[in-house]
Amino acid sequence: MLSVEELNDKLIELAFSEDIGDGDHTTLCCIPADAMGESRLLIKEEGVLAGVNVAKRVFHLFDPELQVEVYVEDGAHVKPGDIVMSVKGRTQSLLQTERLMLNIMQRMSGIATMTHKYQQALIDAGTKTRVLDTRKTTPGMRMLEKEAVKIGGGMNHRIGLFDMILLKDNHVDFCGGVYNAISRAKQYCKQHGKEDLKIECEVRNFKELEEALSEGCDRIMFDNFTPEDTYRAVEIVSGRCETESSGGITFDTMIPYAKAGVDFISFGALTHSVKGLDMSFKAVV
Repeated sequence: MLSVEELNDKLIELAFSEDIGDGDHTTLCCIPADAMGESRLLIKEEGVLAGVNVAKRVFHLFDPELQVEVYVEDGAHVKPGDIVMSVKGRTQSLLQTERLMLNIMQRMSGIATMTHKYQQALIDAGTKTRVLDTRKTTPGMRMLEKEAVKIGGGMNHRIGLFDMILLKDNHVDFCGGVYNAISRAKQYCKQHGKEDLKIECEVRNFKELEEALSEGCDRIMFDNFTPEDTYRAVEIVSGRCETESSGGITFDTMIPYAKAGVDFISFGALTHSVKGLDMSFKAVV
């Protein structure tokens, strides 16, 4: 299995391939190969910064001689006019790395900003509920987007299909019920030496909830429950396992679910519907 660093490097390599092709002819036609320059990353919108370390990797992989000086680190609250970093080196390299670096940093910062907004609202409401992401990520960018969620103060639900068992509605239906699904998951983990994998099961009603509690698992997800039913479900669980709410919950509707006492609320919107944070990479002249 590839490491996070290896996956990100492959993403960067692919991104350069699709962007530059057989050459950045705009840059090559007007910028001498030996020309040197400096560019600065400027913030144009208030938010939470994310992606600085990835940006440094982008510059290094493309041109190891580029000199990066960072003034603001990941997780910092930024405002218009802030200078995040300056990069010095070959002007051609500055121009060819600009768009990929901005695409990554704008998206990661947008995710971190949105996550912080959600998590802070839950804290301000007096709850202990934590914000979770989902697997609804941009193909190839999952590691970056998951990292941005953590930078923004949220938690990763799971990275992929390999680091947690999540029995969704289709798994349950194909298995013939919640009890069967959890039982088979436990048998599988025992047979394959995967006892460290947490098992979560999605339930759609109180009958399935009772089945899940009867067989036992690490976390139960209440799928499309109302806040009132969520409160009742949390009482039934009574601390026997972790609880999570999911299914169409938005920033505007999340507080009643959190006040019902769930440990987590998962939001696909953190990664599939986010707006990038505005910033630019400007030449110093």
